[in-house]
Amino acid sequence: MNELAPPARRRRLSWLVVAALLLAGAVAVAWWMSQQGATEAAPTTTPLPAKSDTGPRPALSVALVAPRREDWPRTLAAQGNIAAWQEAAVGAELSGFRVTAVLVNVGDRVRKGQTLATVNPETVAADVAQARAAVAEAEAVLGEARANAARSRDLASKGFLSPQAATQAATLEQTAAARLAAVRAKLQAEEVRLGQTRVVAPDDGTISARAATVGSLAQPGQEMFRLIRGNRLEWRAEVTASELARLAPGMHATVHLPTGAEVRGTVRTIAPTVDPQTRNAIVYVDLPLGDDSPARAGMFARGDFELGRADAISLPQTAVVQRDGFSYVFRVEPNGRVAQTKIGVGRRVGERIEVTEGLAAGAEVVASGVGFLSDGDLVRV
Repeated sequence: MNELAPPARRRRLSWLVVAALLLAGAVAVAWWMSQQGATEAAPTTTPLPAKSDTGPRPALSVALVAPRREDWPRTLAAQGNIAAWQEAAVGAELSGFRVTAVLVNVGDRVRKGQTLATVNPETVAADVAQARAAVAEAEAVLGEARANAARSRDLASKGFLSPQAATQAATLEQTAAARLAAVRAKLQAEEVRLGQTRVVAPDDGTISARAATVGSLAQPGQEMFRLIRGNRLEWRAEVTASELARLAPGMHATVHLPTGAEVRGTVRTIAPTVDPQTRNAIVYVDLPLGDDSPARAGMFARGDFELGRADAISLPQTAVVQRDGFSYVFRVEPNGRVAQTKIGVGRRVGERIEVTEGLAAGAEVVASGVGFLSDGDLVRV
């Protein structure tokens, strides 16, 4: 019995240790489960957003500009064609003669009397030589007739010749003189025809067209060249009947060419009639035609007549917007919002535009970026 006691005691101690460990584990599990349950039962709170103490954000940051009073020219806009002041058609005066030389081309400057082309002169030159021979013959006959008439008068005064014979000698003298005058006229006509074998310029000018070719037959009335007389161009501006009273000869005009260049001219005259179809009148403006002039006959151009000068209230063109066919600016109200304001516009000079109505002289408006604004938008100045 004593030998078996210690092992039994050790087994009992082992069971006690295991029981204590199981109890400790159960207590730990119970505590953990109680903590999880408390966490799940706790209410979930979501923080509320902070209230904003600012209003709506501005649509645009802008700068303001005030209208400016300036001294501007008063102008009248018009448009029309640029044409030659006068254009002469040049041709040969002889018919049936072949062109032997063409001496000028389109664009050449020519002087009055300068030879432009020649036709075959051989036939006319032969006629001139024949007429000169006839003149020499007539001069000889007249000389003889004069001598005979002088002798006849002398003999008749001495009674050696009858009055009838003296009268006959005088008649022969007059006949010879008339014959000489006739052949001289014929020679002059032939010399004129010889000169007509040269086609010459009727005036100073510029060749604008050429139809003559070597070898062709010249015909009366057939155009060989076209000449801009005096190298002068004009702008034929069309204006309405109501605008005629504002224009007068001597006024200056600025013509804007399709090439982008500008030329200045002077009003020469105003047409005395108005076209019954278009109700427009033509104003003729002389233009300079130099070697470096950009103007060309046939161009369609717009221009402005200078009527004088007058005060203008102007704004930068960037401050004006076009909408629905009208012009608007944007004024800034005290509350920071813009008010779309309709205005009337007039002249334009450079980058500025005249305001004719709808805006007070001291009012400030948005200077630029107005295309991005609408009526009532909030802006920051």
